[in-house]
Amino acid sequence: MKINNTLRSDKIQETIDRLTKRINDRFPDSSLGHTSYDFHQFVKEIKENIAWIEKPIFWVRAIAFFLIALALTGIMYAFSLMDFHVENRFSEVTAMMESLINDILLLGAVFFFLFTLENRIKRTKALKLLNEIRGFAHVVDMHQLTRDPQLMRLNSKKTKHSPERNLDQFQLQRYLDYCSEFLSLIGKVAALYSQSLPDEVVVQSSSEIENLCSNISNKIWQKLIILNSKN
Repeated sequence: MKINNTLRSDKIQETIDRLTKRINDRFPDSSLGHTSYDFHQFVKEIKENIAWIEKPIFWVRAIAFFLIALALTGIMYAFSLMDFHVENRFSEVTAMMESLINDILLLGAVFFFLFTLENRIKRTKALKLLNEIRGFAHVVDMHQLTRDPQLMRLNSKKTKHSPERNLDQFQLQRYLDYCSEFLSLIGKVAALYSQSLPDEVVVQSSSEIENLCSNISNKIWQKLIILNSKN
C-alpha cells in the first residue's frame, strides 16, 4: 500500500472552507469570519499558482539554451583564431590564453545566471505569495489580541477606548480555538509552496511563517489554559 506523505491543496482548501462556515455559524458577521473568507478566496487560486511554479517555463529555457549555445560557438571560434605556432613568442601566447580564460570565467558567470533564471523567477512569485500568507497570520494575531480571559471576571471600570469583551467563557474558548486552527492552516498553506519549490530561500520563508503561526498559537493556548483554570 502506497502512503501519500505530501500535502494536498484541495484537502487544505476543503478544511479552510469548513472552518469558515464554522466560524460564521458561531460568530455571524464577525471580523474573524471575514478574514477566514478572504483567506479561503486566496487559497482558491493556490492550485493554479502551484501548478505554475511546478511547470517548466519553456521560453526562459529556450532563451537560456540559445544564448549558451551562441556563447560556446563564440568561444570555439575565438579559440580557432589563436595562433599557437612555435615561432610565436611565449609572452604573446600567454597573453592570449589569459584573455581567453577571463572570457571563459565571465561566460561561466553568465551561464550560471541563465541556468538559475527560471528558478529565480519562480522564487520571486512564491515569495510574493508567501508574504501575503504571512499577512493573514498577523491579522489573526490581531483578532485574538484583545481576547483576554484574565479580564472576564474582573469588575474593572471600562475606559472610553476599552475593547468590547462580550463573549462568555464558552464563546471565548471557541473563538480562540478557531484562531488556533486558522493559524495551523496558514502554516500548511505556506508549506505547500516549499513542497512545490524546494528552493532554499522559499523553504526558509515557509519555515518562518510556520514558526510565526506556532508562536502565536502558543500565546492562544496560554490563554486557553488560563480560561479553563477558572472552572
